[in-house]
Amino acid sequence: MTTIDPRPTLNAPDVDPYLWLEDVEGERSLAWTASQSARTLKHFGGTQFERDHDALKAIFDRPDRIPLITRRGQYLYNFWQDAGNPRGLWRRTTLASYKDADPQWELLLDLDAFAASDGEDWTWGSASIEPEKRERAVLRLSRGGSDAVVHREFDLSSRSFVADGFNLPEAKGGIEWLDPNTLLLSSALGDGMATRSGYARTVRLWKRGADPLTAPAIFETGFESNGVSGQLDRTAENERLWFIETPAFFEKIGRIGDRSGPKMQIDLPRDARWNGFGDWLAVWPRKPWTVGGTTHAADAMIGISLSSFIAGERGFSTLFEPGDRLSLQSFFWNDGKLVISYLANLVPRFEIFTPGPQEWTRRALDTVPRKGTVDLWPLDTKLHETNGEVLVSAQDPITPPQLLLFDLNAVPPLGAPVILKRSPENFDSSGLVVTCHEAVSIDDELIPYTQVGPANGNGDAPVHLSAYGGFGISLLPYYNSPLGKLWLERGGTCVVANIRGGGEFGTRWHDAGRREGKRLAHDDFAAVAADLVRRGITVPRRIAAEGGCNGGLLIANMLTRYPERFGGLFCRIPLVDMRRYTKLLAGAIWIDEYGDPDKADDWAFLREISAYHTATPGQPYPPILLATTKRDDLVNPGHARKMAAKLQALGYPAYFYESGAGGHGPGTNNRERAAFIALGNNFLRSAIGWQADRVTGAGSTRAMPQ
Repeated sequence: MTTIDPRPTLNAPDVDPYLWLEDVEGERSLAWTASQSARTLKHFGGTQFERDHDALKAIFDRPDRIPLITRRGQYLYNFWQDAGNPRGLWRRTTLASYKDADPQWELLLDLDAFAASDGEDWTWGSASIEPEKRERAVLRLSRGGSDAVVHREFDLSSRSFVADGFNLPEAKGGIEWLDPNTLLLSSALGDGMATRSGYARTVRLWKRGADPLTAPAIFETGFESNGVSGQLDRTAENERLWFIETPAFFEKIGRIGDRSGPKMQIDLPRDARWNGFGDWLAVWPRKPWTVGGTTHAADAMIGISLSSFIAGERGFSTLFEPGDRLSLQSFFWNDGKLVISYLANLVPRFEIFTPGPQEWTRRALDTVPRKGTVDLWPLDTKLHETNGEVLVSAQDPITPPQLLLFDLNAVPPLGAPVILKRSPENFDSSGLVVTCHEAVSIDDELIPYTQVGPANGNGDAPVHLSAYGGFGISLLPYYNSPLGKLWLERGGTCVVANIRGGGEFGTRWHDAGRREGKRLAHDDFAAVAADLVRRGITVPRRIAAEGGCNGGLLIANMLTRYPERFGGLFCRIPLVDMRRYTKLLAGAIWIDEYGDPDKADDWAFLREISAYHTATPGQPYPPILLATTKRDDLVNPGHARKMAAKLQALGYPAYFYESGAGGHGPGTNNRERAAFIALGNNFLRSAIGWQADRVTGAGSTRAMPQ
């Protein structure tokens, strides 16, 4: 009789027979991943997968999709990928041309041609254009989509790289232009220059022609900190440098200084979010903050003159106060005006505040779309160049996005947004309805979720259920083209759950689902699955659940804690081993969200959500696919590798897939993205026994291949 080795276990958390799979580039581990990926493709990569892949790639490559833009000076810049340019084109046009149906683009860099000539697997990161002359840019390029990048200086006039310019080898970090010949360098490049999570420990002053490794450090933090960065505030009357230290994920310390380094620390709560423009400062406290004799509520928005604050004044103006289901979501400055976004019971709202010597004036942005998922952001990349123009994206689960241009300085009623572009319809939404519901979680908290699907069902609906529930990120329902094409168009139902750990209802909602509350966030997700059954929408074996990264941790816990509520699970680029996550790549930066497993008190609750340790033999686990990418240098692919190996050793129907590129995402080009998504959805449909057919509905259940 064969003895099953269940390790690692809660009783032996550090005895790990699969530790070798953490070696990302190890010969043995790569042989294992290749064999496993081939097995998964053999089972789920057939004719249906190919059709799905081709359908998704056609959507991703559509020439009439919206080109996203950002403005620098007179030009709008865009990075574009399609069938003929899989790596992509960096290009620019003018706003007048962009408004045309067929804009005239000026090509700056063909990344496919450059990668071929350079012999590297280059993936686009971003471009930082020198703000004074706008003749040079420093490009961020990664190998295979990794978080670590190389920096290459690029001449916009000659369309060529500068051989002896601001060029950096691969490392995590970034740069900030001070002038055409000087950069602030916040990079982990060099001995002793990285924090324990792999990010920049110093800010260095890098002069043109100098060796970056010998550039003087003008600010530094300790090894245990998450990292530092520096930036030049060009909205100030005189040159003002900000030095930002992030001791932990939700903490920020700001210091003001000059090219010799910081001179003073800004006396704000470490966990507050804040930003300034000129002589004005906007602050968003995460916790109640008593200052100047006044207590400001958590998630309020308050403002003050920066120079007055530095001089000791603490009389803040209250701009926004939260409510039970009234929560601030974001804020930004534009042309001296503060724009805030908030949710009123998950409905988007926006307001604009203009600071003045006596008071701040307030105006609701009533002409901006107020239904579905709506986002606002500045058209201009750099704060000092903003002129009041903002971009607006509006969409809902069955209405494709549209991109609008809105002028904050326009006087109502003349200030209606102008539609710039509309996204094409990528799936047939006829007969689909969008409804909102609430599930009752284990502690009686109401958990909202949005359901999209046919108006009438037979109680056996194939359901795709997803959530995130972490880092205060709000997950609002949007136009999901892949799920629309592969799930909704074929008669399925899709559900997005707003579990705790997200930011949908402010810091209270986030804090309730982080650290020791993470288990509760997972209970929320299971409650939504149960509510779908209670309402007669479906049955457990027909529920397919998917999540990535923090959502992958969620899915792994559904496997071990609530297996009876699901028919299949797709676990993408996940954290799974919560005993060792802080020791793997960038894991230490997330201690603020999860806790520190090296501390006994924290391990006491982390062990409950470490699915790698809680997985035991003899359980009714549904089929699961764990998928990751080799080039993910944020979440070590060892998490997914080890979990798949252990589950298979325990005899469960667990599958594994690893793509060679993609970074912390499904791919670096449209072909890779289409393959990753199509494979996961083909697996889920197979797991729940659904032969997707719009006309005839669900097919018969079939056994998973072994």
